[in-house]
Order: sequence, then structure tokens, then C-alpha cells
Amino acid sequence: MRTATGGTGTTNTTNADGIVILCRNCRTGAHPAWFSIGSSQRAFLGISAMLFAASAALTIVWCAPMSAMGGMPMPGGWTMSMVWMRMPGQTWSGAAASFLGMWVVMMVAMMLPSLVPMLSRYRDAVRRAGVRGEETADPRLGRLTAIVAVAYFCVWTAFGIAAFPLGVAMAALVMRQPALARAVPVAVGVVALIAGAIQFSAWKTRHLVCCRETPEPCRRLPADAVTAWRHGLRLGLHCSYCCAGLTAILLVIGVMDLRMMAVVASAITVERLAPCGALVARAIGAVVVGTGLFLIARAAGLG
Repeated sequence: MRTATGGTGTTNTTNADGIVILCRNCRTGAHPAWFSIGSSQRAFLGISAMLFAASAALTIVWCAPMSAMGGMPMPGGWTMSMVWMRMPGQTWSGAAASFLGMWVVMMVAMMLPSLVPMLSRYRDAVRRAGVRGEETADPRLGRLTAIVAVAYFCVWTAFGIAAFPLGVAMAALVMRQPALARAVPVAVGVVALIAGAIQFSAWKTRHLVCCRETPEPCRRLPADAVTAWRHGLRLGLHCSYCCAGLTAILLVIGVMDLRMMAVVASAITVERLAPCGALVARAIGAVVVGTGLFLIARAAGLG
């Protein structure tokens, strides 16, 4: 079906699914579909802001008491985070569930600022999947966006599932071996050096480009749940690979430290959104390398 309004010269088409297709020459006019697209985008940004605020508040509520508790003093002058230990009367399954819940909420707070632009690009690509690639006011877009976000955070959940038993095993090992415990401060410095070096690698640059890429104007994505799920998994994998070094620093230095979370989240967001992402990533790498050298030198002084 095709209709036209002679007064404004606007034209719109309805496809087989009943989706209104807004033609190029009516984007300057007052068209209901165009307003619908704008309202949908405002709702998306508003929900994203509320999710960020809620997840950040929950992270603070969850982590602040544990940070106040401090950690277990260990040989070598460092403290072990209580996140790798059971609380009195707590089972290991309960401790794992508690860690995973905290991890997911923390990842939402840390990654959402850099995920929102990627979701916006996905929404633009889906809108272009209409007739002749014109932008559409598709009522399914909110549900598809949610599917992409859930798939994205499922990838980060899988990393949390892998991180907890590894952290528990390492904690148990250093508690039984004082010699290993004394070497931990140096090992943390080495991890920081490796993480900083990764920031300069072509591997890092490749995954960072995938997180920052802007689709061509003609690129379209099918508006179906399977494609949305796969797209979210792809974004999650690229993001987790891109952030591997910075996430490792968070895990070994202070997974429950709110200040460290803020620093790592800021670094991830800036390298994704800044105009020269690769240069920013290298600058962050230089800071991380310097931090690693300082940690090693301090550990050697303590020895």
C-alpha cells in the first residue's frame, strides 16, 4: 500500500508485515513513523540509564560491606580478598551463587556505558532491514535489543563461572604454601605487565575495532530472535577478548574494590568511545605497564 500527501510531498509505504516505511523525502516532515522511531530511541536510552543506575547502586551496596571487612593478611605483605572464601555457615554452592550474582551486576554496571552505542548501531541496522532499506518503526525492536543484551551478558556470566573456581583454587593453594604467598605481589606485577603489553598488540586492536565498528549505511540485520542472539554473543566475545587484560587486573588486584572497578570501567569505556580508540588503548597500556613495574619494585623492596 502506498499513500501520498500532496501538501508536503511525503510518501510512505506499508510492507507485508504492516510496518510503516518512512521514505527519505519525508524525514523533514511531521511523519508518525519518524516520531515513533524517535520515541523508541528515547525509551531505549531511558531504560539503559535506569539499568546502569540500578546496577551501579547494587554493586556499591554489595561490595562496600565486603571492602570494609578487608582481607586476610598473607605472607609477603598483601591481603587476600574475602570473595574467594566462604562466609561462616555458607556452602560452596552458596558462595559460588553469591559471587556470580555480584559478578553479573558488576559487569552490567561496568560494561553498559560502552554497550549502549553498540546496541544503538544494532538497532539502526535492524531498522534498515525494511523495504528498500528504509528505516522502519518496528515494534519488535525493543524485544530484539533485549535479546542482544542478554546474550552479551551471558558471555560475561560464563567468564564469571570460570573465574570463581580458579580464584578459589589459587586462594587455597597460597594459603597452604607460604612460599607461594610471598611471591604473589610479584606475580600481580607480572600480570599487570602482561595486561599492559596486550594493549599494544594487533590482537587487541582487532577486537577493539570490532567493538567500535560502525556499519555501512547499506548494512542490514534481519529482525529475528536467532540473529539477535548470535549478534549479542559475537559482541560479548569480542568485548571479553578486548577487555581480557584489564579484567585480569581487576581480578588479581581487587575484584571487590570499588575504586578499582571504577578505574577499569572508565578505561574500557574511554577506549571504546574516544575518537582515537587505538591510541587511547596504547596510552592505557603504558599506564598499566608502569603500574606493573611499580608493583614489582615494591614487592622486591618488601622481600
